[in-house]
Amino acid sequence: MSAVPETPPLPTVRLKIERRSSHPWVFQKMVEWPSAKVPNGAVVNIEDKAGQWVGRGFYNGHSRIALRVLTADKAEPIDAEFFARRIERAVSLRREALKLDDVTDAYRLIHSEADGLSGLVVDRFADTLVVEFFAAGMFRQRGVIQDALLKHFPGANLYYFAEEHVGKQESFDCRPPVLPPPFTITEHGVKFRVAPGSKHKTGFFVDQRDNRKFLASLCGGGKRVLDLCCNSGGFAVYAKALGGAGEVIGVDLDETVIELAKQNAKLNKAEVRFIQADLFAWLRDVLPNGERFDVVVLDPAKMTRDREDVMGALKKYLDMNKLALMAVKPGGMFLTCSCTGLVNEADFLEMLRRAAWQAQREVQIVRVSGAGGDHPFMAHVPEGRYLKAVFARVW
Repeated sequence: MSAVPETPPLPTVRLKIERRSSHPWVFQKMVEWPSAKVPNGAVVNIEDKAGQWVGRGFYNGHSRIALRVLTADKAEPIDAEFFARRIERAVSLRREALKLDDVTDAYRLIHSEADGLSGLVVDRFADTLVVEFFAAGMFRQRGVIQDALLKHFPGANLYYFAEEHVGKQESFDCRPPVLPPPFTITEHGVKFRVAPGSKHKTGFFVDQRDNRKFLASLCGGGKRVLDLCCNSGGFAVYAKALGGAGEVIGVDLDETVIELAKQNAKLNKAEVRFIQADLFAWLRDVLPNGERFDVVVLDPAKMTRDREDVMGALKKYLDMNKLALMAVKPGGMFLTCSCTGLVNEADFLEMLRRAAWQAQREVQIVRVSGAGGDHPFMAHVPEGRYLKAVFARVW
């Protein structure tokens, strides 16, 4: 009988500091350079400056986030069973606790740090799973991740990708497979065309599902609705198809998403007028004519990824919120959103206060929301709470 080959010991990476946090990210400046070469994305043991074992996770000497801690249990190896357990727990939250299959076939299945899988995001769209890698370590584990996902969704199509800037930051080369053709998903009875692999993240913004439904509840009685930065028409289509709005207008600068938005309206037999235009130019053109709306939505794209540019992002939010507020009828409803994770809720609300003052409007906040429950965040990882959605009545 031949001997079973021993598994080689994991490399060890030492910190320059004591480990006094459970946050999964450890930045490059806090880490000693390993004496021997450690491949980017390798699983390593982590010791503090005193030589005490403190965790196990991915190492990447090329990334600003040098370590992504996956476990603080010394007896827990990072192997196929580890990924199977974490993925099973993530699936259980969505299917058993949140019962999302009852209302939709599209939701965030794995939300990175919040599901104990730092650097991995998976969205489910009907029979397609879209996997996005944010870390070289997760990309190296793509085979076991795929196997674990297919146990819960047998026969599913898998599409994977990484954004170009992530591949450069993390030093890995992700070459996506052939793009799947667009297909249809349903949430709360409303249908949408989804295009995985498009430049709009994993294909559709499932994080706004609960906010779309609440917005629709404000549009009854034939209200006049304006959806700014409408993207593929989520809020606009909900307002008409589910909310019973009257005239609905969607505005976006991107010609590609406007075409997709028109398809989504047609899918739901919803009469929505979509306009390809810059929101500043369009509003400055129609406001002097007395155009006002009962409900206005403002949901722009992420403003910055750079911590040094947060003030610049807030200035952009201020300018567009000030103009959008002017389009709301007295007593009308306003939904303003930010998906810029570096802008916190307090600063976003302060921006809204200033925008209201400059627009000479009073803003009565009725709800401050975020992403749906399929986008959880950990108490010790506040970075996971990125979406802000503020519903307000405007006078």
